[in-house]
Amino acid sequence: QVQVVESGGGLVQAGGSLRLSCEASGSRFRINGMAWYRQTTGKQRELVARITRGDSTNYTDSVKGRFTISRDNAKNIVYLQMNSLKPEDTAVYYCNTVYTPLYSWGPGNQVTVWGQGTQVTISS
Repeated sequence: QVQVVESGGGLVQAGGSLRLSCEASGSRFRINGMAWYRQTTGKQRELVARITRGDSTNYTDSVKGRFTISRDNAKNIVYLQMNSLKPEDTAVYYCNTVYTPLYSWGPGNQVTVWGQGTQVTISS
């Protein structure tokens, strides 16, 4: 079974930067894609950025040009570099990992796992 743990959240002033990290750990698995979502109180969780196994990326429009998602495949870590932060970026950020378990008899069904979330607060 795979677990994911986020880190790097905090409080910064508008215009500042933060880098979030998410590490997936476990045994015998292959990561297919990793993503960052965010959620504020009373709103639906929204996709912020996604990176595929082949390193293709996509971003929600509001963060394009400011956020960069990247991945260390050897360590199963995904990063979200957030620059030029705005108060509206304030949210709990969640790591989403999609993986395939690798059994002795072959690959299993794809599984999605979420991290516990990390708070990002941007002051104006």
